[in-house]
Amino acid sequence: MKFFNAIKKKAKWITVSTVLVSGVVVLSASSDQYFQISKNLDIFATLFKELNVYYVDDTEPGELMKVGIDAMLESLDPYTVYYPESQIEDFRFMTTGQYGGIGALIRKVDDYVIITEPYEGFPAYKAGLRAGDQILEVDGKTAEGKSSGEISKVLKGQPNSELKLKIQRPGVDEPFEVTLTRMEVKINDVPYYGVVGENTGYIKLTSFTETASKEVKEAFGELKDDHQIESLILDLRGNGGGLLREAVNIVNIFVKKGQEVVFTKGKVSQWDHSHRTINSPMDLEIPLVVLVNESSASASEIVAGTLQDIDRAVIIGQNSFGKGLVQQTKPLSYNSKLKLTVAKYYTPSGRCIQRIDYSHKDDDGIALEVPDSLITEYKTKNGRPVYDGAGIRPDIEVEIEKASPILASLLSNNYIFEYATAFRMQHDSISKPSSFQLNDDEYTSFQQWLSDKEYDYTTTTEQLLERLEKATKKERYYEHLTDEFSNFREEIKHNKEKDLVTFKDQVAEVLGNEIVSRYYYSKGRIQYNLQFDRELEKALETFNQMDEYKSILAGPVAKN
Repeated sequence: MKFFNAIKKKAKWITVSTVLVSGVVVLSASSDQYFQISKNLDIFATLFKELNVYYVDDTEPGELMKVGIDAMLESLDPYTVYYPESQIEDFRFMTTGQYGGIGALIRKVDDYVIITEPYEGFPAYKAGLRAGDQILEVDGKTAEGKSSGEISKVLKGQPNSELKLKIQRPGVDEPFEVTLTRMEVKINDVPYYGVVGENTGYIKLTSFTETASKEVKEAFGELKDDHQIESLILDLRGNGGGLLREAVNIVNIFVKKGQEVVFTKGKVSQWDHSHRTINSPMDLEIPLVVLVNESSASASEIVAGTLQDIDRAVIIGQNSFGKGLVQQTKPLSYNSKLKLTVAKYYTPSGRCIQRIDYSHKDDDGIALEVPDSLITEYKTKNGRPVYDGAGIRPDIEVEIEKASPILASLLSNNYIFEYATAFRMQHDSISKPSSFQLNDDEYTSFQQWLSDKEYDYTTTTEQLLERLEKATKKERYYEHLTDEFSNFREEIKHNKEKDLVTFKDQVAEVLGNEIVSRYYYSKGRIQYNLQFDRELEKALETFNQMDEYKSILAGPVAKN
């Protein structure tokens, strides 16, 4: 009974504190709403107590509560998330890019977790760990059967604390032990910048933590001062976003002080706010291209959308993700936190680019996209049409090449990764990443290595033929077409050896990327990929045709 009374008392305190903190809401909300809150908190507390006291098997109250909270929040949107105290490190990494650990990417392969890439300069790198190293034990405890999440938790910890790993390296007979000292790991928001083409600067921005704008400013300043660049490409592809203020600060580098970047509007009026630039810009004139793709989201879309709306940059790539929601973090008791959606954001033209309407779901509980009938046209500063409800549409769209079935199969079976590991064991060095490409002999070696490996796949043509066969059988045409189907099936039957030749360029490019990462890590991957980058090529082409660049931004106002 004491347990129940304590829960009930706490529930009432939460209700009272909510009233005190959210005074604006109290004035407009009905008393019935707060009765419902109090009533349901009471029901929940009673239910939780009865479950934990009387359920037939032992329960874990903390885990049970976490499951219940997660299920409740899942009914809202995927961005409203509860972080218990045990996951605060994950939350800190999300906002700062920092965590205490060994500095390495990991994933599970078969029964063990392996290192997929150490971060340069951090403990795993300093200890000589390599991609492909299998973690057998952590501090004397077996890692067999553990998930990557479970291993990640034990690898992370307070800086300066030690841990011991037992490692099995491919190509080495005996496992070995290494002792690492955890340190504060900080992932750079700008992992690479440099000069591409003759005089174009390139900045790769992968996240929007609290150092993002500082890193972009430093990179841009060096490119201007040391390399005298005449144009700039800001690459936001794959950037899932982060802190809104950092998006504003990055836009501020290229636009005047006092420019509205984004307006937020929520249910509570305190979230209705215009976010404007507050600093003097670094450059108002340099021609600017922003690269986006389907994984560019949130803060990335604020930067791209604002620069598009005020006709300051040409956007190149594919339609962006479409996340027009703003989250705020609220502290909860016992060092836990709640990140919740509090507002929608609107770019200077007035559009909200949110693609999914989480307030409307189908019969299966799946949230629906904003229908085409509700998509609204807005205008940029120069009168160019832009649209809401579906992410940022690029000014120049570049179609992405679809991965071939054989490449997808090689990746899913881990053969690209495994061969790169074997390659590293046999080669002490390779050429610099900006020029490295597999030669014919090296690709032939890969084909030979695959010869005794088991993998298979189904091509799109084979899938379509299978569907056609089912349709003709259902409609009773098949018996008259048996021979034709048999002949056609034989004609289109895929051949792995032949496909390795047909899709050589695609497979070799991806394999080369994995090999480069063994020697030059994440920065090397970026430099290597620039050799094959169609969006980058289009950006350079646009800068070389400056009349076209200016024409895109001019819009109908200037053209008339």
